[in-house]
Amino acid sequence: MAAGPDQASTVSNHRRRRFDVRVVPHRRRSALRLRDWRMRTKLATVLVIPSVAFLVLAGVQTQSLVSRANTLSDFAAQVGIGPEIADLVHWLQQERDRTAGELSALRAASSEEESAQVVEVLRPYRDGVDQAAQALHRAAEPVGKGDSSWAETYSVAHQAYQQILYMRNVMTTVVLSDDTILGNYHRAVDALLTLLAQPSPGAERPELSDAVLRYVQFARAKDLSSRVRAELYAAARNGGYQDNDRAQLNDLRSRQLTALGAFRVAASNAQVARYDQMSQLDPFVQAGRLEERALTQNPTALTLLADDDWWTFSEVRHDLLRDFEAGILADSATQADRASAAQLRETLLMVGVIITVLLVAVLISVLIGRSMARSIRLLRSQALRIAQIELPDALARLRSVSGGVPQIEVSPAVVRSLDEIGELAEAFVAVHRSAVGVAVEQANMRRNVNAMFVNLARRSQVLVERQLELLDDLEREESDPDQLENLFKLDHLAARMRRNDESLLVLAGTESTRRWNRPVGLNAVLLAASAEIEQYQRVRHEAVADLHLVGHAVGEVVHLLAELLENATAFSRPDTIVQVMARAEGAGATVEIADQGLGMSPTALAEANAVLAEPPAADVATVERMGLFVVSHLAARHGIEVRLHGGTGGLVARIRLPGALLAAPPPPGLDPVPSPRALPVPRSQAPVTAAQPVELPVAGRRPTTVPRQAHPVPVRAEDVLAPAAAPASTGSGWWSREGPSSPATAGSPAPPSVPVTGGTNDRGLPMRVPMAQLRSVTQPAQPGQQQVARHDPDPEAVGGMLSKLYSGVRRAEAEETTEIPVPPPGTWSEGGPK
Repeated sequence: MAAGPDQASTVSNHRRRRFDVRVVPHRRRSALRLRDWRMRTKLATVLVIPSVAFLVLAGVQTQSLVSRANTLSDFAAQVGIGPEIADLVHWLQQERDRTAGELSALRAASSEEESAQVVEVLRPYRDGVDQAAQALHRAAEPVGKGDSSWAETYSVAHQAYQQILYMRNVMTTVVLSDDTILGNYHRAVDALLTLLAQPSPGAERPELSDAVLRYVQFARAKDLSSRVRAELYAAARNGGYQDNDRAQLNDLRSRQLTALGAFRVAASNAQVARYDQMSQLDPFVQAGRLEERALTQNPTALTLLADDDWWTFSEVRHDLLRDFEAGILADSATQADRASAAQLRETLLMVGVIITVLLVAVLISVLIGRSMARSIRLLRSQALRIAQIELPDALARLRSVSGGVPQIEVSPAVVRSLDEIGELAEAFVAVHRSAVGVAVEQANMRRNVNAMFVNLARRSQVLVERQLELLDDLEREESDPDQLENLFKLDHLAARMRRNDESLLVLAGTESTRRWNRPVGLNAVLLAASAEIEQYQRVRHEAVADLHLVGHAVGEVVHLLAELLENATAFSRPDTIVQVMARAEGAGATVEIADQGLGMSPTALAEANAVLAEPPAADVATVERMGLFVVSHLAARHGIEVRLHGGTGGLVARIRLPGALLAAPPPPGLDPVPSPRALPVPRSQAPVTAAQPVELPVAGRRPTTVPRQAHPVPVRAEDVLAPAAAPASTGSGWWSREGPSSPATAGSPAPPSVPVTGGTNDRGLPMRVPMAQLRSVTQPAQPGQQQVARHDPDPEAVGGMLSKLYSGVRRAEAEETTEIPVPPPGTWSEGGPK
């Protein structure tokens, strides 16, 4: 029913140490089973899977935007290189047109000087082409690294240019046809125009495709105009037209008009207006008139133009067309740069929005997940703390109470949210509060049952004491040995009934009422324990150290030893003995009780030692093994260590008494040493013949042949623990239940006729002066002083009076449950030193 505070503290500390250990699942956790995942893993999964899905979708969208931005960036770079391409095309057209007019002079040259003069005429145009080619090559290197198709087209144009360089070197030494020479120029210009039309913004940006189409169509129209100029200039220098020149010029003219029409369709209104404004300039008009006169003035034949006039006006028109083309290219490059920058801004904005949304989503998810995880972690911690610390401690406190039931505070819920987790925490606290309430009700019920046990035990003790008192009277009056033996047996049965009552008190968590206010020898304690069992005749005290126990623990130590002796005699053969040995060990003492009984299996021995180490709560099994329960609780109450060990033919119970239970021996004059045999000496013995050996009595055993006694007295714990008779030299039988062995000595001083008092207290009662009555102790004998003769009282009368006094004290203790005050160790009462 009750547990000591040391035990409760041990359990509490043990559970506190266990609190940091992870809860062991009832089955093996599997990573493939979703319900076995930790809550943190589940929350992380719920957070990671949508985030990964969002990242995938956002990555696809971002990839599309980045790809579009890269495409526009490449488009802007390719359009941005258009001026370099157009500049090279312009210089190639200039060189081609001039070369077409100088081919006749080059063939007509009869010397190298004349050929050199022709080459010198072409030198400015060739230098312009070379410089434009170098500028294009420098600008094309970074652009060609980003787009392989554009780089391939540029490679074709570059090879065409290299062919022109080769043709220049062999033009003066190798005879080449006009078509071959001009064809190389045509292929180089066409390759560059194809490279100029290479940029593509994609199908999503048609306005940028129109911008490319505008300058490409105008560049083709400009090239066709340049080829018409070359044909007319070559005819003017040659002095006539060839047979197919008319058809070729008409074809070039029609293609030029078609390209200009396509340009007008694709061009913006401002560009069309700017072209119309340019076409009204006088050099442009003069060149147009000369071209119209050459092609349409004579329906049957082409008209020859003056080479210098035609070249001068056509060159000015060609420069005007170049300037207009540069404007169109600049407009297209600006539009491409704007589109690329807008697409880049859109991509960056989209990426920023995606990252922001992702970060916000992750942040919100993490905050919500942390809140849930924190609530679950707090709830788990509170649940474990309640399950492993608070509730076991509360139950231990309720089990260990001896007075009123304490108020058990239930800690509030650590999760104060209003969601399901908060409701679960409140429900768990409600369950905890209900469990504590049930435990408090059970504690009250146990307290009431303990009170019932105490009352019943006290009443039974009173009846047993009255029975023992009646047995005392019967034993004093009985002289028949057989009847006296029966009375002895009945006396022992009553003593065992009293021990059962005391076991009930231990069961109820109440301390024994049998207390002594002075140290008692360990030998007397062992003899008293032997006297409380049925088979006391089988107990043999081998070697007992001269030690003393403190008075307040004597009764319960006697009870503990009696239970162990009872167990040793009950589970061993009747023809064997039980050996008791006591020795000092360090600051304490060790008592060993060895029997020759049945013994115990290792499992049962381990279980019994576990019960002795940690006293269990009272239950049905406690009643079945009450002796073990009583021993464990009495040992825990006084810090005594009790262990059972397997012997050679039985069990050995080793009792370790702590140093706190040992005390110094009392003064010899105040507390004489008890009789070693612990049994009363008969008042008169029948004469024993020499042929019949006398069987000496042992602790708690009466001789087989019971001599007739005038007033035989049974042996009980009180008789053993009471001061024994003084030595025979004193002649006093005051404490002997057999009476005095000889008349009172003549030297005993007579007590004063008037009691010595120390005044009165606040209630008007006289106060006794300790040892004032003992004149033989307080006053030394004077030489020659005559001693007053005294007569000892009748021992039977004194024994009856003391027996009634003791019975009254026991009844008072049973009814009032008042404990006798115990002085601290090292002090004595009844007039002794303090």
